[in-house]
Amino acid sequence: MDNLKAEMQRNGLTVRDIMTTIGCSEKTARNKINGETDFTYPEAEKVRNNLFPGLRMEYLFHSSTHPEKSA
Repeated sequence: MDNLKAEMQRNGLTVRDIMTTIGCSEKTARNKINGETDFTYPEAEKVRNNLFPGLRMEYLFHSSTHPEKSA
């Protein structure tokens, strides 16, 4: 979620803005922003459409961590 965090900072947005947009608690919003829990697709859509309309979903919600592949 590095891109999401960077864009939030660039646009002066806070956890509260995400929380209000997707209708969840502050703790849940923080967990989602920090990648501890996933945004649902409808939540991600709301965030992008309402807060970052000019950005692509793939960019905004790109995760730099890759799950390990089992051999």
